[in-house]
Amino acid sequence: MTADMAIPEGVRELADTSLQGRNTLRVPARAARLFEVDDAGQLPALLAALDDMPVMILGSGSNMLFVDDYPGAVIALTSRGVLVETDEHTHRVVVAAGELWDDFVRWSLAQGLAGLENLILIPGTVGAAPIQNIGAYGCEVGEYIESVEAWDRQTASVISLDQAACRFAYRDSIFKQQPGRYIVTAVRFALPRQAAPRLGYAGIPEELERMGVARPAPVHIAEAVERLRRRKLPDPAVLANAGSFFKNPIVSTEFGAIVQQQHPGLVSWQAGRDRHKLSAAWLIEAAGLKGYRDGDAGISSRHALILVNHGQASGRQLWAVAEHVMNTVEARFGLRLEPEPIIIGPTDA
Repeated sequence: MTADMAIPEGVRELADTSLQGRNTLRVPARAARLFEVDDAGQLPALLAALDDMPVMILGSGSNMLFVDDYPGAVIALTSRGVLVETDEHTHRVVVAAGELWDDFVRWSLAQGLAGLENLILIPGTVGAAPIQNIGAYGCEVGEYIESVEAWDRQTASVISLDQAACRFAYRDSIFKQQPGRYIVTAVRFALPRQAAPRLGYAGIPEELERMGVARPAPVHIAEAVERLRRRKLPDPAVLANAGSFFKNPIVSTEFGAIVQQQHPGLVSWQAGRDRHKLSAAWLIEAAGLKGYRDGDAGISSRHALILVNHGQASGRQLWAVAEHVMNTVEARFGLRLEPEPIIIGPTDA
């Protein structure tokens, strides 16, 4: 991009800017250029102006690790807005990508809607939610997404992908499978007024009992989940982290049985026909790495899934700790963990 290329009116541009305050691991990476876009309709003109420069879309940076600086243009889509269509049983809600996820969950609860209560207190934006197919406490966001609106960079057009086309899977979607192609601009949810509560995840029934709630409504489940999360997980505002850094490995039932025979305490869950999901947290803790620290980079002493920055760790130092965890677990248990967040930069650094 040359200096005389016209940037669309209303788009804010920053050159050679720090991203430290824009990612929850507080990595001091830099972007060659950063653009804040309030109106998704400005994306086509901005992308045309950027020409062949590498482009990355950034929400609140809660699902990524910057191993290095980003050499191209970072676009922060800050669009806001919620549109609601209501019928007798369902709210269909179109939410702009720049809305904060936790704010939206709390809004849905205030409207008396069900479905998202188990996903309270997850950091990030609404636009990032379908990319990662965020999930927690027995629920995944893809279950409640009717469609995703996006700018398709391959066809240079606005498209709407229905739930099936999004190819939601465990911490996965078409947006991760085809990185760089789609820019999520809005998400359309179908939220029921009433739904069977999700109480099967360990800890929720016990927390509701402690709260003295016998017949839980969505707001009660949300409160129980929030209490659990605050007790178990470090607050990114206090100790920099990106939430769960490692995926729970999904393996064949046969392989899972072999590993559990060798390690009887291993926690696992059924994950569809002939598949089992193993607890990555258990594997990491059993490998002796809960609370592990190398300089300012480490693993949380409160939860083994969480990579943390105790102060001034670089992205490369954090990735080195993540690799140490993956290598150690593989050597001990014969399976390799995968990171949940998007890794920006060379992972062989």
